Amino acid sequence: MLLLDGFWPGLAGAGALGLVVGAVAGWPARPLVPLALCGLAALLAALALVGIVPGLPGLWLEGAGLILPPYLAGCALGALARHWVARP
Repeated sequence: MLLLDGFWPGLAGAGALGLVVGAVAGWPARPLVPLALCGLAALLAALALVGIVPGLPGLWLEGAGLILPPYLAGCALGALARHWVARP
């Protein structure tokens, strides 16, 4: 909970940035990059849960693991909004 308390501005910013990037870029032509990013998010979350990285690098890892999922969710929502608006 302490991480959420300290990182909430970053989480909100990552979600907003993801919405903008998703709305501008739209859906990717190939699903390899989104799948790789989801895999990276899962790997970061697993490393953060295990807690094998101590100190400041561990905080950076946990912060990245916490901020990447809202960014990816914002990208998906922005791409969906672009798809719904651009529909004929």
